Amino acid sequence: MRLTVVPGIAALVLISLVIFAPAGAAENTAGLEARVAALESELQALKSELATLRNTPAPVPEPVASPEPAATPEPTARSAQSWFGYGELNYTRPTSDPAEARFDLSRFVVGLGYRFSERTRLQSELEIEHAVSSAGDPGEVAIEQAYIEHELGRSLRAKMGLFLIPSGLLNENHEPTRYYGVFRNFVETAIIPTTWREGGVGLQGNTRGGLRWDAGLTTGFDLSRWDASSTDGADSPLGSIHQELALARAAELSTYLAADYLGRPGLRVGASVFTGGAGQRQPGLDNNRVTLWEAHARWQPGHWDLAALYAHGHISNTAAVNAGLVGMPTLIPENFYGWYGEAAWRGWRQHRWPLTPFVRYERFNTAASYSTLASGLAPPALPTRRAITAGVQLELAPGVIVKADYVDLATPEDGDRIDLGLGYEF
Repeated sequence: MRLTVVPGIAALVLISLVIFAPAGAAENTAGLEARVAALESELQALKSELATLRNTPAPVPEPVASPEPAATPEPTARSAQSWFGYGELNYTRPTSDPAEARFDLSRFVVGLGYRFSERTRLQSELEIEHAVSSAGDPGEVAIEQAYIEHELGRSLRAKMGLFLIPSGLLNENHEPTRYYGVFRNFVETAIIPTTWREGGVGLQGNTRGGLRWDAGLTTGFDLSRWDASSTDGADSPLGSIHQELALARAAELSTYLAADYLGRPGLRVGASVFTGGAGQRQPGLDNNRVTLWEAHARWQPGHWDLAALYAHGHISNTAAVNAGLVGMPTLIPENFYGWYGEAAWRGWRQHRWPLTPFVRYERFNTAASYSTLASGLAPPALPTRRAITAGVQLELAPGVIVKADYVDLATPEDGDRIDLGLGYEF
């Protein structure tokens, strides 16, 4: 660009000299001609130089080294984490005593899953009950699950940590969107404790025929926690001595075995057994074993959802322990049991108002018998309780359910009640 402009400038200079030359110079024609000739010579030289430069290829500039981009880390499973959780808001009103109506944020649970590799993952849940937890409030903060699971093969997994025991239909599926009724059923609350978790190791496998099996070695119950002065043991014998892996005594461990047949769509049939020492080698306790077994079935033909369960618990060698508790309100039962049948109709789930009505019948006894004591010292067995729950639930959105039910309890001291609830899971 610079050399292209030079000849033009020379021409302008030449013209300027001609036009603006002084008057005296016009007379000296020979001198003027000489100057013009010299300028023409310079102009020709500039044109020749320009032509040479035009025919010479421009030098290729050396590439400027650009900074290397930051190394992109290889994708790993350490970024594969997920949040999940559930919660429930409940209102209950006893029909015979409206002053005892309660409105409660009963559970708020947040879970974190983390995958360390394609075969190893963490599963954890943090639960807050009754909205506020402090020394003067009824709430509780607890770790519901915290375990590492490792896949040993396509159909075999091992886990270690704090995990739910595979007992019944509800314990591993206790989110409010997965069961009917505002509250969890009585049998899987009073007989099978909810939410029942232990610390230990477990194995889970699946067969090609549709059988899932579970087995493990875990902590168990601690009979030294029994409080004969309260009614907690009468409400749930095993729930009152459940350790929840909070500095759990582990002098005596427990084992469990569970199996479920899932080989046909909509069908689940299974059973489980859990057994282990509960004395934990504490003073006054000797060879006290807890055994809990149950059998269950669930069938979903068409629009129907049908379920049934039976559970039975036994605590051995309680006579010596109860001998020192005679006169207290709640002695340790030897046997306790419960069963229920349930039916729900899901035919309206695809309509504008996806309603699901249901009904459930239950019978359970938290102290069906006591071990033999000296004549007249053993308390009589508690009466078997009956409950009929009928209600409906509305699915507002996937994972959000509004519930309403009426509970008819046979024993006068229990009374009937109306329940309303909101539950969610994500």
